[in-house]
Amino acid sequence: MASYSKLLEYIKNDKIGVIPTDTIYGIAASAWSKKAVERAYKIMRRDKKKPFIILISSIRDLDKFNIKLDKNNENILKQIWPGKVSVILPIKAKKFEYLHRGTKTLAFRVPKKQFLLKLLKKTGPLISTSANPQGKKPAQTVAEAKKYFGDKVDFYISGGKMKSLPSTLIEIKKGRLSIIRKGSGKIPKSLTKNNQ
Repeated sequence: MASYSKLLEYIKNDKIGVIPTDTIYGIAASAWSKKAVERAYKIMRRDKKKPFIILISSIRDLDKFNIKLDKNNENILKQIWPGKVSVILPIKAKKFEYLHRGTKTLAFRVPKKQFLLKLLKKTGPLISTSANPQGKKPAQTVAEAKKYFGDKVDFYISGGKMKSLPSTLIEIKKGRLSIIRKGSGKIPKSLTKNNQ
């Protein structure tokens, strides 16, 4: 198992690993490393057109992706984050095509877990998805993740057994909120009321 300083070193050097997220075990690598992102697709046997979720340390990190929020969307996000809700936002910048895979959208999440926030402040945004090859069930322990990936990934961080659902996935379009996938994250009633 990697120590915290070793973990930072791994991520800054384009490495990929399995870490406990705020929901379940997830694959993690720097969102700024094209090399790591492409390798993650191979390891996960993931559909090349399906973007990863991006974990960020705060709403301000969206600026790094050239995402400009209007007041309404910013207000919605402030009520949802930090939390177990991933939000799909439009992303227009061509330089992020290796992340959005031609969809011109990316799902972002600001987790509540202190370990993750501390990590994200140091590493910058991370790509994430449940720790399993596409079509298999998410790993609930590091031992299960190791059965899937063995030494194909560079590090494993244990957080005990994790049985949560994946994050809730929502999209905000023209100020309206729609739930794409119900998961472990709760959406404030005040936001869903206006969107029925």
